[in-house]
Amino acid sequence: MSIATTIELISNGQAAGSTCTPDLAMPTWDFDSRPGYGPGSSMSDVIPTSAPRQGVIPDEYRNAPDDELHERIERAKATLGDRVVVLGHFYQRDEVVRHADFLGDSFQLANAALTKPDAEAIVFCGVHFMAETADILARDDQRVILPNLAAGCSMADMADIDSVEAAWAELEQVYGTEPDADGRVPVIPVTYMNSAADLKAFCGRHGGIVCTSSNAATVLEWAFERGQRVLFFPDQHLGRNTAKAMGISTDLMPMWNPRKPLGGNDEQTLQDARVVLWHGFCSVHRRFTVDQIDQARREHPGVQVIVHPECPMAVVDAADHAGSTDLIRKTVAAATEPTTFAIGTEINMVNRLAAEYPQHTIFCLDPVVCPCSTMYRIHPGYLAWVLEALVRGEVLNEIVVPADVQADAKVALERMLAARPTV
Repeated sequence: MSIATTIELISNGQAAGSTCTPDLAMPTWDFDSRPGYGPGSSMSDVIPTSAPRQGVIPDEYRNAPDDELHERIERAKATLGDRVVVLGHFYQRDEVVRHADFLGDSFQLANAALTKPDAEAIVFCGVHFMAETADILARDDQRVILPNLAAGCSMADMADIDSVEAAWAELEQVYGTEPDADGRVPVIPVTYMNSAADLKAFCGRHGGIVCTSSNAATVLEWAFERGQRVLFFPDQHLGRNTAKAMGISTDLMPMWNPRKPLGGNDEQTLQDARVVLWHGFCSVHRRFTVDQIDQARREHPGVQVIVHPECPMAVVDAADHAGSTDLIRKTVAAATEPTTFAIGTEINMVNRLAAEYPQHTIFCLDPVVCPCSTMYRIHPGYLAWVLEALVRGEVLNEIVVPADVQADAKVALERMLAARPTV
């Protein structure tokens, strides 16, 4: 049973369980005209006033029953053939994933699109920064489409280009710009894949690099070979967990709060730092707690706890394994004996793993159903809308990264591609 169906049954009193908000049961387009990320994990996060909004889509898509929407999507895809490729992120709802040509994490999907050279349009069922990355890596004549423009990312929005440039200027005042005796510059910027294109471009311009949750350790090693320390944004938890696993003391990882002078630090703290962590986080992964892990171990002796490295450090430390969405998937797939897995990542992915591997007992660490707010903004109605427009020769919701931003961002992405994980 899909998460969307589960939410509906819980809201109607037909199933046990709870959700983080009753608004999850409301139609997605009810939130198109409202500011905010929508119901779900990020609903309490502050959204920038400049965040894209999705205009109202035609009634025929909002009022169509699910079966009709699925038929229309399949008919449009069949008509378009190889001219279109539909990408679906692991965290998408099942009702969207069923129509995806590729399923994966953000960078896997951006690369998957490159394997479809005949595709004139890339329809990215994910969030805004993912569509931007696809546009950076796509051919100039390919069009990248985000079915719902309001599908942003609250973590990505926690670091904007103005704040990062201001922080960089302050850090240069503290560190200077001259390399040390070994040729290492004072600081190297590292941005997580979950960031806007202009931040990837910032890293490209300043000798920095992009990382994924799979290669974050390799990227930090790359950065320390070239710099005395790292400015890591936007996710503090991935930065902290990765650096700690490399043997760096948490005392040498001050937080940078962009709303405070020197990020809320004194100069000596910054001088001593190895990794300066941006004050950002993922609201999905921040929901997981050590108490949830303790409860899972009490109720399921022998349970294997796997969490994403975007979780807080205490949660990662208490888990049996921590790793990217792809590592989580591979760990479950590799289990040869029936195993109980408690997984700390987005509920749609956990639910899909449970259905795909029925020989195992698989459940989400968080008992409350609370999907990623922004991934949940992609509904089959939006997918049908943009695909049928392509059949008519119209391109809706195109994501275009300016050429100058593309050029610098591609430099940082190419550095990331060369930084292959060692395990």
